[in-house]
Amino acid sequence: MVRIGIDLGGTKTEVAVLAPDGRALLRRRAPTPPGYAGTVALVGELVEAAEREAGAPPGGATVGVGIPGSLSPTTGLVRGANSTWLNGGRLDRDLSARLRREVRLANDANCLALSEAADGAGAGFGTVFAAILGTGTGAGVVVDGRLLDGRNRIAGEWGHNPLPWMEAGEHPGPACWCGQRGCIEAFLCGPALAADADGPGARDTGALPARAAAGDARAEAALRRHAGRLARALAHVVNLLDPDCVVLGGGLSNMEHLYEEVPRLWGRWVFSDSVTTPILRARHGDSSGVLGAARLWDAAP
Repeated sequence: MVRIGIDLGGTKTEVAVLAPDGRALLRRRAPTPPGYAGTVALVGELVEAAEREAGAPPGGATVGVGIPGSLSPTTGLVRGANSTWLNGGRLDRDLSARLRREVRLANDANCLALSEAADGAGAGFGTVFAAILGTGTGAGVVVDGRLLDGRNRIAGEWGHNPLPWMEAGEHPGPACWCGQRGCIEAFLCGPALAADADGPGARDTGALPARAAAGDARAEAALRRHAGRLARALAHVVNLLDPDCVVLGGGLSNMEHLYEEVPRLWGRWVFSDSVTTPILRARHGDSSGVLGAARLWDAAP
């Protein structure tokens, strides 16, 4: 049976089809429409078109969806999504009704972790901690090939803990959309890095490494602060979970200096005489989430 994955993002939605042997048969993206009803309609259209193109009978493929939030185990409603129009919706029920089959949902960072642990940078490691560094910041944990979901289904919500070992100039931390201040996400996400370098409203992070290499002092200082904060945030994870590897995904994971700077810095905060944990770039790049979503049925109990 072919498996279809959907990565439901705030600006784009991606669909992928995996063959039974794990090969990607197709991947396609479309702009995410604003509004709950439009999102449900788009997912339905993408799945049905992908099914036809893959040669599967209608309803013949499993469907997994990665979302920028999670389903509450108490109410069954989406919560904590920075695509705020999803919050309060019974998205699994509504997508299942639209597609006339059961649909499995998971947090998008969990999908990244599942994909990278299966056949990506984390393949062969027992415990994989995979973090998304992009428009938002989140993480997922896979242990021996299975997602760690947690009693409250919030395992891996790393981005909404406070930045550890704050320095004097960092208190109390920037406001986060979740209602708290000083969250890891509010310090480490792409918009935060851009604003640190170029002021409020700045959005471009892609040029920062080249600017720093060319001697731009503002870019260099912002990247240095960001790497130090990431080192602290990941040291906290190593102290708590001690994963076999850390995988970085999302747009900021393409910044080469992180893979040198973070291992150089984080030993100051890790409660060990040595830190040998590898920090790896996601092998599947920005398609890790959609490929992991397609694998949600593989990971189901």
